[in-house]
Amino acid sequence: MSPRDRLLALVVVVCWGVNFPMTALALDHFPPIFLVALRFALLAVPTLLFVPRPAIPWSRLLMVGVGLGILQFGFLYLGMAAGMPSGLASLVLQASAPATVVIAAIWLRERITRRQAIGIGVAVLALAVIAAHRSQVAALLPVVLTLCAAVGWGLGNVAVRRAAAPDPLRLTLWMSVVPPVPMLALSLVVEGPQRIGESLAGAFTLAALPSVIGLLYVVLVATVLGYGLWTRLLAAYPSSTVAPFSMLVPVVGVAASWVAFAEVPDLVEVCAGVVVVAGVLFASRSPRGGRRAAAAGGPGAPEEVLAATATPVSVPLRDVSASAAAAATASSSEPRA
Repeated sequence: MSPRDRLLALVVVVCWGVNFPMTALALDHFPPIFLVALRFALLAVPTLLFVPRPAIPWSRLLMVGVGLGILQFGFLYLGMAAGMPSGLASLVLQASAPATVVIAAIWLRERITRRQAIGIGVAVLALAVIAAHRSQVAALLPVVLTLCAAVGWGLGNVAVRRAAAPDPLRLTLWMSVVPPVPMLALSLVVEGPQRIGESLAGAFTLAALPSVIGLLYVVLVATVLGYGLWTRLLAAYPSSTVAPFSMLVPVVGVAASWVAFAEVPDLVEVCAGVVVVAGVLFASRSPRGGRRAAAAGGPGAPEEVLAATATPVSVPLRDVSASAAAAATASSSEPRA
């Protein structure tokens, strides 16, 4: 990878890591369920007007939107609104990697290798440590909701693999069409029209400016800019070269949350988070023989695909791009996941 592209990869890491405290800012003003509907509506409107629909069945597009849009962000925003620190959220969302592998094994009948099983086991044990520690010092519900978000992300990753869309960027934009209507309906029932109306009316006040900036950051910087650059890198390099950069996202997420909100990381949770990242990295890396087989289009290819689908998310769209690109290039000599 050229120095310029390494710099672009680091730009994406910063965009996605800073996304966590920016999301927390948006949640200071907007109700969590309504925020999901709002952020995707801001993407869905221009998508419907200017972007051709990907050549996949509506049922598969709906499944991607449900996993990556409704379940992932719905649970994540509810968890953060319930008290999940933004920095810790960036670590706990690492659970999306083992969730992706397990769901793929059940849904797509993909074989779980011994390396993957060990990495998943290590990551799950570390997540259990975080949950147990959190239950002693604070409410456990935010952690549970964030873990549900990770499972939703894993479901979305597998749905992207199954969709096999030839253009991952177009698929990601069109999956934003799915969440707005159902999440708005749910918000009206759960959060109420009065709370929604107050958040919209107050959005144009000076007090709400940080939250509006947070919302715009999530949509324009983390999603459009970050995902656009990530897709470009995945088109130019194998996923095994690009995907490891996303392991830095939780580091930026924790640091950005410390700077923005003075969130002091808990030593036990940080150490467990590092173990989660290590488990994910171990599971997603191929042995040398597997890499050679993957280069020849042989049995090592699934591990190369996992190198992208097991990466963590601040904006889960990087797994979308990786998985969809893998499906689109499955017949090539060098899978890019």
